[in-house]
Amino acid sequence: MDERRIAARFAGFDQDGNGYIDREDFYVAAKALLAEFGTTARCDKGQALFAGAEAFWQGMAGIADVDGDQRVTRGEFVTGAVKRLRDSPERFAEIARPFLRAAIAVADPEGAGLGADAAERVLRVLGVEAEVASEAAAALDADGDGRISEEEVVQGFARYFTVPD
Repeated sequence: MDERRIAARFAGFDQDGNGYIDREDFYVAAKALLAEFGTTARCDKGQALFAGAEAFWQGMAGIADVDGDQRVTRGEFVTGAVKRLRDSPERFAEIARPFLRAAIAVADPEGAGLGADAAERVLRVLGVEAEVASEAAAALDADGDGRISEEEVVQGFARYFTVPD
């Protein structure tokens, strides 16, 4: 994976732009998703999103926080997360799944299946550039049925972070 792509992936996790990934970045992402879709933090879906964010953070820290300081530097991300995730995309998918499942529930309140428009909104809220978000959302509908399943989201997310350019 090239340096530019790694920098973009790191920036996607570093939601507050302070130069490292920590628990707060996952909470910032959760709050932004709730605001985008008009969902309260106290409802079941909001609580599930925060629980998923915490699980995702714990999984990321377990993979990449080498010195145990409760934050992942860019160096730790590159040497820890990127290398380990490339070796085991399934593990990454499982770490991300609770957060992604909850994000889908927030973005698809009727449970009819996530549409590309809602998926694009999620990606934009998480810091993906508009043009890339549009292409990525369309690509997530792997079977072309007009709806994006949890499995399609999880696999697409794992691919994004683990497959070299």
